[in-house]
Amino acid sequence: MAAGSDLARRREARRNMMLTGNLFKVIPVVALPMIVSMLIDALYNLADTYFVSQLGITATAAVGVNDSLLHLMRSVALAFGMGASSPISKLMGAKREDEASRVASTSVFTCMMVLSGLAVIAYIFRSDFVIFLGATEGAAPYAVEYATFILISAPFTAGEVTCSHTLRAEGSTTYSMIGMVSGCVINVILDPIFIHTFGMGVGGAALATTISKAISFAILISPFLRGKTLIELKFKYFTPKAEIYKEIAKMGIPTLLRSGAMSLSAVFVNNMARLFGDAALAAVSVANKCARLVGSAVLGFGQGLQPIGGYCWGARKYARVREAFWTSTGIGAIVALVLGAGLFVFSPQVLGLFMDVEKDAETLRIGIIMLRTQCVTMFPHVWVMIINGLYQALGRPVEAALLGLSRQVIFLVPAVFILSKLFGVDGLACSQAVADILSLIVSVTMVIHQMKVIKKLNDGDEPPAGYGLAKKME
Repeated sequence: MAAGSDLARRREARRNMMLTGNLFKVIPVVALPMIVSMLIDALYNLADTYFVSQLGITATAAVGVNDSLLHLMRSVALAFGMGASSPISKLMGAKREDEASRVASTSVFTCMMVLSGLAVIAYIFRSDFVIFLGATEGAAPYAVEYATFILISAPFTAGEVTCSHTLRAEGSTTYSMIGMVSGCVINVILDPIFIHTFGMGVGGAALATTISKAISFAILISPFLRGKTLIELKFKYFTPKAEIYKEIAKMGIPTLLRSGAMSLSAVFVNNMARLFGDAALAAVSVANKCARLVGSAVLGFGQGLQPIGGYCWGARKYARVREAFWTSTGIGAIVALVLGAGLFVFSPQVLGLFMDVEKDAETLRIGIIMLRTQCVTMFPHVWVMIINGLYQALGRPVEAALLGLSRQVIFLVPAVFILSKLFGVDGLACSQAVADILSLIVSVTMVIHQMKVIKKLNDGDEPPAGYGLAKKME
């Protein structure tokens, strides 16, 4: 009885924070796990790239190619994690915690089974798969070696991502950060040991990542097992029924389309870069990873809006939804401008950490162009993500999918193809920035309409058709 009362108190305290707390404090706190998660994801790859870069440009290119594999795996995991986050937040806001636990448990366990099955298939065809990802003839053997261990990490990747998003959806930040940071620290420690001390090369980097993800997953699931969370993650709540999968799919499919599109567009970019040689392929890989590292701190605010918006929408606090959106926009703008300017100025020094400045001068030149153009468009990028977070919070899958696809497919793929043909490798380096500007135009048009819809609602009103909570999930 005491444990149940304590859980109820903690749930009510979390709900009050989401619904009444100072948004300038709540948004950074809630966004922090997502920021850390994205930073850790970027650091995993960046750490591998840093240590592998000491083996040469070809090895660096091989790790860069497998970056797409890691993102494809994460795309599946994010589909379940983000797909469950929206209904979990809204159910928590409506005081339907047992149903939130059913959604969370079903999401986590299903994701682990699905991603493990897909990894087995990819493992069988891994030699052909790395060529599809964009590996050159010289980089292919290294790419296969790296992919072998990364595919083994599939169940840990699934558990790590879904548990982290479940913790974020209920507003618990500390546990999520501890798990993600621990995995990254372990990866950085193991990388030089496996790559150089044990002489395992590229495969050692991948093995270090696999072990660190397994440890991270163990840490992230431990608070659920110890009853320290607001949501219960147990097999008894595993409910593989159509109504739950339908709720997960509402935001999971748009997330899969968006994240999967990003992965596939990266494959397309790799294949275009391959036409210009290993130097271009390595430059694209390193520049994108550096931009992602800084961009993670910015983009986290977009995803941080989702649980707050979901709580408030579920509680029918529509004015606070609008306030949270504009507060997230203001914070995101400041962070984007400051970090973007810093990375723009120091891009040669940052990229120089991953290559020989004199020997790899062409790789450095291409990387600087790509990194600096993305710095210029960092705020447009973050605002698109904040708008996307708003649609995720409201449970609007079509709009969320359109925004994701606009940046990663609808605009990026044509930009890469056209600019590469017109301006060669320099055009390729500028293509992501062009796609960011075009996707911003679409996003602003959409959010103006959405704000008008929300503004017409008074707190406590019944939500419009297509925005409501799901029926009871038992």
